[in-house]
Amino acid sequence: MMLKLAAAFFATLVLYGTFDLLFINLFAKAFIQKQVGPLLAEQPDLSAGIVFYLIFTAGLLYFCIYPAHSWQQAALNGAFFGLVAYATYELVNKALLAGWPLALVVVDIAWGIFVGAAVCSLSYLLLSRMAWTPVKR
Repeated sequence: MMLKLAAAFFATLVLYGTFDLLFINLFAKAFIQKQVGPLLAEQPDLSAGIVFYLIFTAGLLYFCIYPAHSWQQAALNGAFFGLVAYATYELVNKALLAGWPLALVVVDIAWGIFVGAAVCSLSYLLLSRMAWTPVKR
């Protein structure tokens, strides 16, 4: 059971990390630089990034993938989880930081919805093919 749980976590982490890093590096880097360039560190804090990826992946599994009874439900759960997580970050920044750009808020929340849905649906399908039966609550 523990090996299957670790495999599910690793597979979901790889999916999420791949999607997110491709999006950031291929599409969003110049946009983010334009929006909040002066606030960016020269080098990202990798330990903070890794902790975020681990927590977000655990949330996708626990709240979105495991409770789902189909890939469509996993996608819907993931879209909502992505909305909640990314909107929390962006809207708190918009509320508290002077000049936080609305364009970044909109793009990042849209990305959260998309990546949550995509990763959860793909992870659910992958885990189903691996004969992994998520714990049903």
